[in-house]
Amino acid sequence: MIMPAGNELTKARWELGKRLFYDKVLAIDKSISCASCHKPTLSFADNRALSPGAFNRPGVRNAPSLANVGYHPYLLREGSVPSLEMQVLVPIQEHNEFNHNIVDIAAELQLDTSYVAMSWEAYNRAPDGFVITRALANFQRTIISGNSKYDQYSFQGNHSALDGLEKNGMNLFFSSKTNCSSCHGGFNFTNYSFENNGLDSVYADNGRQRFTNDPADESLFKVPSLRNVSLTAPYMHDGRFTTLEEVIEHYNDGGENHRNKSNLVKPLNLTEAEKSELRAFLISLTDHEFVNDHRWKKKD
Repeated sequence: MIMPAGNELTKARWELGKRLFYDKVLAIDKSISCASCHKPTLSFADNRALSPGAFNRPGVRNAPSLANVGYHPYLLREGSVPSLEMQVLVPIQEHNEFNHNIVDIAAELQLDTSYVAMSWEAYNRAPDGFVITRALANFQRTIISGNSKYDQYSFQGNHSALDGLEKNGMNLFFSSKTNCSSCHGGFNFTNYSFENNGLDSVYADNGRQRFTNDPADESLFKVPSLRNVSLTAPYMHDGRFTTLEEVIEHYNDGGENHRNKSNLVKPLNLTEAEKSELRAFLISLTDHEFVNDHRWKKKD
């Protein structure tokens, strides 16, 4: 993982970023924090389809997991933000999220002597927009998951880590029959591409087109990581599916027709046994050590 020049990892920066991650000062009405929608025990995702923002305003997209987010080449469902430092500004300014102004947040932090001391120690300057964005990005780059049963089996030499059902599901996942790994490949189980997976024939959300204004990008969304996927329900950009069974059934059926739908999304004709095997493998991607790590606990 590349640490940007000027924001290299230090304990002081990490501690400041963690404190900000849990602090409701980021929201205009002090009702929510980053952790309100990115819960550590859920792989830094949320269990609500659309997480409410300031003043309980309805969210517009499902909150994604932050596990391994430091490896993502770009952020947001449409891939419009190139760095974590820049991404911090998005929820702060969004009307349906924090609905705040980073200048005003910094002014409030400057009245808190403990925040001022932490800021000087971390970045040799008083709390400001630079400090807030860098500290939060610094903390998020340490949200790293890589010790699931699958990892233990595939990379750590523990050949008993997966049972027969999970191994069958793994073979199916990486097979040409399902083509799951064509999009959900690599160590992070995503190729970071933008795809339409046939959820609807007409979408309420125009996806990547929102950023590019290109009709060829209509209703394309960044392929999400499947790490800890058993913990990150509900699924899809709008949180429409509540279970892995529903997700598998969607892909097995082949989805709805859309002019930008991926040609990889087509009926799979899986048997009930194969569906169960695939589900078992997806569950094996859960990193229990990661989600229970004491480092993520909020300090009192």
